[in-house]
Amino acid sequence: MVLGSGPAGEKGAAQTAYFGKNVAMVERDLYLGGAAAGTTIPSKTLRETSLTLSGIRARRLHGVDLSLKRRATARDFLHHERVVKNAERTRVMNNMLLHNVDVFKGMGSFVDKRTIKVEARGKAPEFLRGDIILIATGSNPRRPDNIPKDPCIYDSDSILQIKSPMPKNMVVVGGGVIGCEYACTFAALGVDVSLVHNKEILLPFLDRDISFALENSMSKMGIKLLKPESVESCTVKANGLEIKLSSGKVSKYETVMLATGRTSNTGELNLGVAGITPGKYGLLAVDQNYQVIHPETKKPVPGIYAAGDVIGRPALASTSMEQARFAMIKAFNLEPYKEHVAPILPLGIYTIPECSMAGKTEEECREEKIDYVVGKATYNQNARGMIIGDCDGFLKLIFEFNNDLSRPMKLLGIHVIGEIASELIHIGVSALIMNAGSNLFIDTCFNYPTLGELYKYATYDAMGNRLKRLGSE
Repeated sequence: MVLGSGPAGEKGAAQTAYFGKNVAMVERDLYLGGAAAGTTIPSKTLRETSLTLSGIRARRLHGVDLSLKRRATARDFLHHERVVKNAERTRVMNNMLLHNVDVFKGMGSFVDKRTIKVEARGKAPEFLRGDIILIATGSNPRRPDNIPKDPCIYDSDSILQIKSPMPKNMVVVGGGVIGCEYACTFAALGVDVSLVHNKEILLPFLDRDISFALENSMSKMGIKLLKPESVESCTVKANGLEIKLSSGKVSKYETVMLATGRTSNTGELNLGVAGITPGKYGLLAVDQNYQVIHPETKKPVPGIYAAGDVIGRPALASTSMEQARFAMIKAFNLEPYKEHVAPILPLGIYTIPECSMAGKTEEECREEKIDYVVGKATYNQNARGMIIGDCDGFLKLIFEFNNDLSRPMKLLGIHVIGEIASELIHIGVSALIMNAGSNLFIDTCFNYPTLGELYKYATYDAMGNRLKRLGSE
């Protein structure tokens, strides 16, 4: 039995059914697809629409003006979002039908370690029993206690339901991935955006070069970065929302969007009867096979697994799918079909511009005392980059340094900021999985003109930097 139909639930159910097991899926919402179909896909679709309608994608086309001339509503921009969202929900349902997964609509909760009660409005409860249970119920936005409820205060889910005219100004509270993504999208749509972030560095898990480049790009878009700051209070006034920051600064905004973390959807599952105790924010602890463990005894709960947002970071759709597939392989002893979760997990951030990374950052190399050399290639020196008009994007490769020129240098990390960075990263991910060296990119023939060529020239740059270093020594 699978609780939840988001990326983890869908792929876990399909993986299990693929091997001939009988699978039941329980989904409390009217539609399948979870938050990925309900908010992740729509938010990325809104971003694509903003890039087109704002004219950012046409910035180098002489005489073309796609500037927004009217006070449009967010719903005007979300027509394509609705089309894509409905298509994704239909795809998930069709996938379950294809795999003969029985779908039960209603709220699922544990009766015991093997029994799930499904309650739907207007129907008698149904009871399902299974050998293996996968908890993949996702998460929901978390609201700070000092933020009141008001129609003009949104979270990362409800902002997509905004029906009023596009606000003139907005403050995004929280400078994590979701906050940065929405800040960029609304800034591209002409909204005066401020971003409150409680750290000095934006997205500090990124390589610093990428983080600083993103910060610079966001500032160029007109986003006011208020950091390190936190919201001390939010007061609803007759003429707007008054925000007081920890520094004492007070400002008024039409709209507030909260991106202040998420809480796992485990509160209504009645986990206690299954011997499970959630941790902070409802998170479930799991072992290396994604089997749920009791946080105090550290013992696994037989037959119960969890994947996706309910177990915490990285809480990405891509990683959630991998976790659920692997969990079900382990649960039914189906090795060697899949012996481990993907060893290299890429990170994609859909800001404007996109950022993506895989492997080690420079900061991690220094911390781990790994001798390394860096190579960079910029979009403005790449034919495809010049065609699409991206002047600021770049690819950065990190190699392990060696002083033997006859030996290739081992690839350690890839970092990209710019157009389709989340696609471009996959070339490097494959190279990392192969434990490839610098010779892979030198020996590869890339189509011309393509951004893929950046890998070759970033590698040449790294090799040149190695030569410079050897010459100085």
